Amino acid sequence: MVLAALLQDGATWRGFALPLAAAAVLGLLVWWGLLSLARRMDGRDYRRARIVRVIAVPLAFALPLVLLAFGLEATPLREAPLETALHAIRIGLIGCVTWLLVRVVAAVEAAILRKHSMEVADNLAARRIHTQTRVLGRVVMGTIILLGVSVALLSFPAVRQIGATLLASAGIIGLVAGIAAKPVFGNLIAGLQIALTQPVRLDDVVIVEGEWGRIEEITSSFVVVHIWDERRLVVPLTWFIENPFQNWTRRNAQMLGTAFLWLDYRVPMAAVRTQLQAICESDERWDGRVCVSQITDTSERGVQVRLLVSARNSGDAFDLRCAVRERMIDFLLREYPQALPRLRAELDQQTADGRQAAAPSEAETRSPGAEDGPPAVQPQQD
Repeated sequence: MVLAALLQDGATWRGFALPLAAAAVLGLLVWWGLLSLARRMDGRDYRRARIVRVIAVPLAFALPLVLLAFGLEATPLREAPLETALHAIRIGLIGCVTWLLVRVVAAVEAAILRKHSMEVADNLAARRIHTQTRVLGRVVMGTIILLGVSVALLSFPAVRQIGATLLASAGIIGLVAGIAAKPVFGNLIAGLQIALTQPVRLDDVVIVEGEWGRIEEITSSFVVVHIWDERRLVVPLTWFIENPFQNWTRRNAQMLGTAFLWLDYRVPMAAVRTQLQAICESDERWDGRVCVSQITDTSERGVQVRLLVSARNSGDAFDLRCAVRERMIDFLLREYPQALPRLRAELDQQTADGRQAAAPSEAETRSPGAEDGPPAVQPQQD
């Protein structure tokens, strides 16, 4: 239809062919050159190569569109067809700019994460930076994409008219939209809160819904907890803001581990303390802070002994507790078997003729009281 309109207006092919051909040739050259440059920088890990990889691909599509726009303006195209073509180019440029900005944010995020590796013994600061960077990066990317789509849609007059109509009834529409978008905005705000206050970070050890695991991934809407038995627990971001949970690595990864043993009253606590110290010193998982043995409870059958030890992290603490429990039981079996718990029973003593002794009468077992008076005097017999 555009071609028919052009022929009816008497436009010559030359007036269209030369500008469009020049724009197409230059655009193809720019496209090929930038993509070749990006491919040549693949595998190179210095700053200039990373910058080129980020900006080259979006520019390879944006610059040919700019050249095409110049070429169209140089043709004798009428106002309506020209405006339609330029509008399509503008939408393409908006998409390229949005794409470029998202790639820039992703590159900045990758650079920050690269400088703060979590593959170190004390990675508390690195985990804090990783959590903030990942969450804020996804929020910024989502905002850029939302703005890009909004700008592209608002370039259509019909959409602007719909927007004006919606503004006229902003109260009802805002209420409905707020109710419908509550989960989305709730997770967005929760993500910002987690990024700033950091109740959880990547690789934190947490107890969520009774499950022990590590924070494996934090997205813009949910958190993935890697449970110890290789399951994955997916939890909405808002859950961590609205519910209490345990974070075992909030300040540091050091942990105390406890092993409880029920033993006999004859247990030699001095030997137990000496043996626990020897167990801790021979185990590389002990961090040298705490090694304590205490009787923490008693019952009619025995005593409860608490073996308290410390480790660098929760995983070492769990394994050290198991080792302490096993080695202490083995030590007691070998050296002090009488210290292990046992049941005691006593048999009633029988009389010499084999008959069981008679049970005392009620009068013999009842405590005397003042109200009973003096003992009765038995009458004498003649």
